[in-house]
Amino acid sequence: MKISIRHSMSLALGSGVARSVQHVLLTPQSGPTQTVLEWTIEMPGFAEAAKFVDGFGNKAQLVSQVKPEAELVISVAGVVETIDRNGVVGRMPGDIPPALYRRPTAATRAAGAITSRFRTVPRTGQDRIALLHGLMARVGEVIGGAEQSQSQSQDGQSQGQSPGGGAQAEASEYAHAFIGAARGLDIPARYVTGYLFGSEAEPPALHAWAEAWDDGLGWIGFDAMLDVCPTDRHVRVAVGLDATSTVPVRSVPAVGVPQVLAMSVEAAQ
Repeated sequence: MKISIRHSMSLALGSGVARSVQHVLLTPQSGPTQTVLEWTIEMPGFAEAAKFVDGFGNKAQLVSQVKPEAELVISVAGVVETIDRNGVVGRMPGDIPPALYRRPTAATRAAGAITSRFRTVPRTGQDRIALLHGLMARVGEVIGGAEQSQSQSQDGQSQGQSPGGGAQAEASEYAHAFIGAARGLDIPARYVTGYLFGSEAEPPALHAWAEAWDDGLGWIGFDAMLDVCPTDRHVRVAVGLDATSTVPVRSVPAVGVPQVLAMSVEAAQ
């Protein structure tokens, strides 16, 4: 599928800032599940940006401005051709060793309500694939279902509540819960940001899901929020330990998260 993406956002820097620097993670890469046909980013200072590959293998840019405007607008546009590989990404150039994705983070603590029933389940060879699908389904039950109030981390804090307190959790919560469960079972797992092609049930969005490691197939995606392995509706952009290492735009001096002004993720003409 050829997907056309248009995405603009604003970042409130405030007045009186002498210099601002942004770390930008908004550039997808071609790989087994997608081919980037066109991609542009427009923002003040981007033409002089320092471009590099970060420690997780993502394409990143450092963009700076002197005496920037109080509001910074960032516009992304591109066309990506995607392939449905049943979630199998495999091995990507520049990937760090999978074992490093066993490292726990504050956002990915394992929830006993999710992992408890899988601790004695075989997790090698073909058994790992079945286990990971079981984890994905269980995350959906706990985070999105009636059991969300039972989902507790090891320090007793709830892992199943959305920031607004509603029953519908955000994609990041599902991804973090899956990653925490996988790492709790000693399976490397990582956080993925990207775009989701919309449907009748889900609007187009800047999305998040997880990937887990299999010794035979390599990295395999699991979108616990939608209860599917990523399809040709998913466009991968960046990976990391959790949401804090894959923030699309991080600014110095630190300001709030970017606010989406407009977004379209639709079939390319």
